[in-house]
Amino acid sequence: MMMTSCRNIDLGTSVLDLISCGCGRRQFPKTVCKIGVTRSYGGGGNLLFIRRDVGRSCKAVPTKPKEISLVNGIGEAKTVSFDLRQESSSKQPISLVNLFEVVADDLQMLNDNLLSIVGAENPVLISAAEQIFGAGGKRMRPGLVFLVSRATAELAGLKELTTEHRRLGEIIEMIHTASLIHDDVLDESDMRRGKETVHELFGTRVAVLAGDFMFAQASWYLANLENLEVIKLISQVIKDFASGEIKQASSLFDCDVTLEDYLLKSYYKTASLVAASTKGAAIFSRVGTDVTEQMYQFGKNLGLSFQVVDDILDFTQSSEQLGKPAGSDLAKGNLTAPVIFALEKEPRLREIIESEFCEEGSLEEGIELVREGGGIRRAQELAREKADEALKNLQCLPQSGFRSALEEMVMFNLERID
Repeated sequence: MMMTSCRNIDLGTSVLDLISCGCGRRQFPKTVCKIGVTRSYGGGGNLLFIRRDVGRSCKAVPTKPKEISLVNGIGEAKTVSFDLRQESSSKQPISLVNLFEVVADDLQMLNDNLLSIVGAENPVLISAAEQIFGAGGKRMRPGLVFLVSRATAELAGLKELTTEHRRLGEIIEMIHTASLIHDDVLDESDMRRGKETVHELFGTRVAVLAGDFMFAQASWYLANLENLEVIKLISQVIKDFASGEIKQASSLFDCDVTLEDYLLKSYYKTASLVAASTKGAAIFSRVGTDVTEQMYQFGKNLGLSFQVVDDILDFTQSSEQLGKPAGSDLAKGNLTAPVIFALEKEPRLREIIESEFCEEGSLEEGIELVREGGGIRRAQELAREKADEALKNLQCLPQSGFRSALEEMVMFNLERID
């Protein structure tokens, strides 16, 4: 019998629980698996999954209650069924909402705390915080903090997340938000997630100061965690943000930029924060250095894969889908993975970029050359390569709903370019 833990059994969402329990992969005459349930089922208990030959589905029925584990769940007691006839190739697209369901309570607590800990002393900062936090962000980074926190806490035998875990999630979101405010100023962006940006509403001066204050506030909370290793880790991220912006600004329209240069810049601007988030979560679970290092590498590889996918979408999605003009990075001279790959086969592309698109229609021609030169295809391969590495980094974690959700996060990213 295979034992595993899952927090949420409200299915019709994703294949997380099927992956965890192994249903559909092994032939059991009766009992397929046993999944620990939670407070949502009236004080805890087990669900016994029984294989039925007709219809190839698993049926979950409550059995004898037992002690509630770390993996606490939500929802009302009910009998649920899985349809195993659906193969992975035809499964429903992964939803971030469903993916983060196993840490929904943690994210709700974070949302409740964010506004109260940012800018409480200044009405302008409160308005700026409400504008950016209320714009419907995905909370991906704190979601990763909580998923890794709970996955690694199981290794350490922790029954619940610590105050440090929760504060880390808040710090990470504040740092990310501060970087968005500054990015919008640098990029002169008017909209963010369908809303006017802070600098559009309050002016550039207030936006810069609001971003600075949020960085400072995050640093103050970070120092109060009194963990030198995590303080060094997160402080490096803030330095990396600046290094990434400088590196990007100094290489605009430079057709000799290498793939290594691009990956380093992408690490500074995106993957550094994700890697620090996942490693910091593992550190606060007090697991061994081998696991914390794997969590760092997982965050780094996932962050790089996300950035490559974002750069692909800049060429494959419409302006309406992107919320900005297609090819906007190329237009600004920011050469991303699809462009770097296409430059190897399209000499005309170099001419257009080095002319800084001075001729009418040259940007549209450049976008088409990126597509024709195989830049998008090779960038997709790069994104998948980093995703594969991220999945390997997760192998040190015990099988659970949390590890499955982390694996699904990797696949969710790739689905954006399928």
